[in-house]
This record gives sequence, structure tokens and C-alpha cells, in this order.
Amino acid sequence: MDSLSIVEKLKTIWWTGIKEVDGFRCTSHFLHHSEVTKPTLILSVGKAAEQMYLAAAEYFGADIPYVVATKYGHIQHLSGRTVVCSGHPVPDRNSIIAGKALMSRVKMCGSDEHLLFLVSGGASAIAELPEASVNLKRIIVENEQMLASGMAISAINSRRAKLSQLKAGKLLPHFKGKSILTLGLSDVEGNDISVIGSGIGSLSKPYSVNYQSEIVGSNKIARAAAGQAAIDAGFVVHENCENLYQDVFILAKEIAATLKLVPLGICIFGGEPTISLPQQHGKGGRNQSLALALAREISGLENITILVAGSDGTDGPTEAAGAIVDGNTWGSELGGEKALQDADAWTWFNQQGGLFVTGPTGTNVMDLVVAYKS
Repeated sequence: MDSLSIVEKLKTIWWTGIKEVDGFRCTSHFLHHSEVTKPTLILSVGKAAEQMYLAAAEYFGADIPYVVATKYGHIQHLSGRTVVCSGHPVPDRNSIIAGKALMSRVKMCGSDEHLLFLVSGGASAIAELPEASVNLKRIIVENEQMLASGMAISAINSRRAKLSQLKAGKLLPHFKGKSILTLGLSDVEGNDISVIGSGIGSLSKPYSVNYQSEIVGSNKIARAAAGQAAIDAGFVVHENCENLYQDVFILAKEIAATLKLVPLGICIFGGEPTISLPQQHGKGGRNQSLALALAREISGLENITILVAGSDGTDGPTEAAGAIVDGNTWGSELGGEKALQDADAWTWFNQQGGLFVTGPTGTNVMDLVVAYKS
């Protein structure tokens, strides 16, 4: 099998996993297979906010009041004053507009109302309402510092919550209606609704209203679909696990070691790696850095090809989801070592080739690595 056809097959496997956890598909499936009270208000926030809302609008009707808050570039169908696009991974002024809109609509609800709250990854930055003693500048600085530090997302979200009026279950206690149903598309380890979006859709016990939360999409579901696609294509799947929770350089060594040992076939990994950025860093994201580090680890091996990408279609402040590498990608004279040291993987891949660009995918369930060994 030639390298081009292998790359196309890896893309197909990756996309099959992503489409299985599309925000519209996951939300629609839940609504069609559950007994859900018709909401009087729909709030949707996160990178998959539009797709999740559209599923609810199709099921319940488009006449229900709503607010949709998502990342710039992630709106394809909606428009109007109830749609807010804002910054990610660092909040901006529009994030405050989104946060105020969510808080206002929740507080306006009467005693007979039913809220459908749709939350997906990215909500932490997309919607923000600082505590009274905190300003946006401080939140931006702290977010940038935490994101550069290599902290795990759970630790970052815990810190974010202390500065916010929305996070860690602080928003929904303002709802005085009858019921809240929160549906989550998980981008965190453990699929905990109190961690997704820094807990913006969670409510602490004892509940003041009839509260229910459900996870409708996850990395596990995406990986299962990707694994089945690999099997359907005639491959043997040797590994399919959620293990991408360490520094990209540690993971590159571990993944490469695994690939060197397994027989011919496919390995699939999921999760969200961490990366520590130097004070002066270049352009890229965790997936591109992991891909470049993997290229170094498998350099010279003609039988391994790896696709590394974020399920939401973005990786760091770039238009790429990740990158695709094989044993011929790395070269000692191509400046790869400096690109890794400077966290400048996007620039390197942009010059040498290998960027994987998808555009917004309508979901966000962390990252997927699909690797082939011949």
C-alpha cells in the first residue's frame, strides 16, 4: 500500500470517529431516545454550540428562545443578537458579552420554566463573567500563563472557576424555574460535567430544581467508531485507548515505543496532551508539537505513518487541526530540533508539509491519534 493511500485511510478512520460525536448527531440521538420535557429556554455554549442547538431546535421547534455562544469561525447557519462569537483559548471582550447574556437569560426565567443547557469544550473561554474583584485583563493574563505552563486542563479549570461568576456551578443556581437538563459533549478526562467548560453547566447538590445532566458524546465514543472503521477497512487494531495525558515529549517516546513493538495494523490513542511553552515561543499547538516529536522518534522507519489532530479542528492559535508524519518527515538538517524547542511546529510543518487542516468539525472531544504500521 503506497504512502498516499495510507494517509487517506488514516484520514477516513479519523473522520469516522469525529462524525460519530458530531454535536448535532449526539444531541439528536439523546433527544430521540429519552423522555425530555420541552424546554422554554435553550442555552448552548462551547465549540459545538451551534450544532447542539440546531439538533434541539429541530426536535423541539425553532420558536424557543435561545442563546448560542461559540468560538469565532464556528458559526455556519445562525445569526442575530442571540448568537455570540468570542475568543478561545483565551477569553476576550465578546466572552464577557456571552457570559452576561447567559446570566441575564437564566435570571429572567420564571417559576414554570424548563431550561435545556448544552455545553461543549471551549466554554471556559467562550463565556466569561468575572467576579466583582476581577477584571478581564487579569483573567487573560492568568489564562495565558496557565496554558503556557503545561498544567492539566482540570487544574486550569479549577483556577478559572475561582475568578468567575459562571464556572463551578455558579450560573445555574440563579435559575428559579422547574427543571434543568444539561447535555455535555465531553472534552475532559473522566467526562465529568463539573469539569467540562469549568463546570458552567453543573449544579451542586442539594438541587434547588429538578436537575439532570447527561454526557452525550466523548472521546471513547469517537475512538470506538474510529476503531470500527479501521476494522471495516481490513486493518487489525492493536491499541485503542485514552492515554494522551502527559507532556508531548514523554508521549512521543511512549507512543513510538508501542508502535515499534506491535505487529502490522492500526493503533488509536485519545486524550489531551500537555505542553510547556518557552517564554518566547513560535506558532503551533499541542497536536502539531506531538506530531513533530513523533516524527523525530520514528525517523528512518519506513513502515509507520501517524495522524495527530484535535477533534474540534483547531490546534492552538492556528487553522490546522494537527499534522501527519512518517519515517521520512524528520530530517536533521531541516530545523526540527529548534522548532520543537521553540514550540514552533506550525511554522516547520507549513514549510516542510504535513499540516492537517479540517476546519471546524462541530464537535470537541479532545484529541485523536491514528497510527499505521506496515
